[in-house]
Amino acid sequence: MNYEKKFNELSKKNDGVILTKDAEKEGIPRQYLSNLVGKNELERVAQGIYIIPDTFIDEMFYIQVRSKKIIFSHETALYFHDLTDRDPLFYSVTVPRGYATNRLRKSGVEVYTVKKELHLLGMEIKKTIHGRNVQVYDIDRTICDVFRSRNQMDKNMFYTGLNRYVSSKEKNLKNLMNYAKEFRIEKTVLHYLEGLLL
Repeated sequence: MNYEKKFNELSKKNDGVILTKDAEKEGIPRQYLSNLVGKNELERVAQGIYIIPDTFIDEMFYIQVRSKKIIFSHETALYFHDLTDRDPLFYSVTVPRGYATNRLRKSGVEVYTVKKELHLLGMEIKKTIHGRNVQVYDIDRTICDVFRSRNQMDKNMFYTGLNRYVSSKEKNLKNLMNYAKEFRIEKTVLHYLEGLLL
C-alpha cells in the first residue's frame, strides 16, 4: 500500500484530521506530511496536528489532542451542559497537580489543578459542535467545581448555572453530594441548594 492510499484512508477515518502519531503508526513518514503542506494539500494547525483544507476548525478537539490529560471544566463545562447562554470567551480545563501547564496557559486556556486522585472523578466523553469527542466533567462534578471557584467566577454565570442545574432533568443530587464530600464542600453546597430546592 502506498503512502497516498494510507493517507487517504486515515483522513477519511478521522474526518480530515491527521495526527502525526497516527500517520507514523500507519507507516507514513513526517516528510510526506510536510510535502503535502508544501503543496497546500494539508494544513498544519498545531504541533502534530494537520487538517485537510476545508475541514472544520475544532479548537476544543485540538486542545484535547495536544494535552491528553485535560478535562474541560468550569465555564466550558457549564456551556456543554447548557447551564449558561454565554459562549466561552476562553476554554477552561482541569489537570492533575504536577502536570506541565505553561503551554496551555500561553495559548489562552484557563487551567485549574486538582489532586491526582480527584482528577478523573466525574469525567465523561461529550461531542463538540463539530462532532468530535472530548473529555468533560459531568453536570454534577461541574457544579462542584463552580462552587469551589465561585469567588473567581462571574457572579451572574455562577447563579445562572446553579439555577439551571436545579431545574435540569440531568442532575443527580446523590452524585452531587458524593462529589461534594470528596471535595469537602458539603456544607457550602447544602447552604446554597436548600433555598433553591424548596
